[in-house]
Amino acid sequence: MANRMSFITPRFGSIFFSRKIKLLIRKYFQRYRHAIAQEFTDRVNVLNIEIDNLLTTDLLERLEKGIVFTPNVDHVMKLQRDREFLEAYSSADYKLCDSQILIYASRFLGNPIKEKISGSDFFPAFYNFHKKNEQIKIFLLGAAKGVAAKAQEKINTKVHRNIVVGNYSPAFGFEKNQQECKRIVKLINDSGATVLAVGLGAPKQEKWICKYKEQLPNIKIFLAIGATIDFEAGNIPRAPEFISNLGLEWLYRMSREPKRLWKRYLIEDLHFLWLILQQKFNIYQMTPSEEQSSK
Repeated sequence: MANRMSFITPRFGSIFFSRKIKLLIRKYFQRYRHAIAQEFTDRVNVLNIEIDNLLTTDLLERLEKGIVFTPNVDHVMKLQRDREFLEAYSSADYKLCDSQILIYASRFLGNPIKEKISGSDFFPAFYNFHKKNEQIKIFLLGAAKGVAAKAQEKINTKVHRNIVVGNYSPAFGFEKNQQECKRIVKLINDSGATVLAVGLGAPKQEKWICKYKEQLPNIKIFLAIGATIDFEAGNIPRAPEFISNLGLEWLYRMSREPKRLWKRYLIEDLHFLWLILQQKFNIYQMTPSEEQSSK
């Protein structure tokens, strides 16, 4: 009996201390998570662009009207050079982080962004959230001829109602044609849409929204969604999720369209890292020029 007790006692002791350690670790990590949660601010400044520090669920509950832009590294770098683009960005009610690299940068700067919310993730979350809300009627503007119509059909099939009430795919350079823009404004107004999703690429989509929003009185929500219309139509495949989570979506896109994107990612956007270092050491200054404002 004594031998058995001598066997049980150390075993019981090791179990007791093992549980004690687990409880201490759990308590420590609960405090750590709470401390981290308190570090989040409502907005995060990255190179003088104020990014709203929201979760997707928070935004879906909150968004009843306003303009939503989704800055990524390319946007941030264009904003350093293009004053008109910067002015358009200032009109946005929500600026959401569309880049894992921006999240890494925010952590390095000591003010972390909670979640990456790309336009291509937020838009399907938005129309699924509102699939039974008859007040939400979407107009799609962008993509190549026929692509927006295909996206409209697929989205309406998914939600089992005609949530997308109209679409238009404008020709290249349409934004310089005032008559064409007036025609598009009329199409949108006549459609009965309350939400305008614009997929023209940056900075064109943001500038167009800023310029014509006052002529669209029925539109309550403006979404700048980049290539999302192509994704919804199945016209262009999205990067695999693990690549996006690593912050390598830019590399995936460049591998698919090297002629169009190599200069953007390897030359224009590479300076981002140097600017982030400048911000870290409080020597960064933003001086956007007007040289690209008319582009």
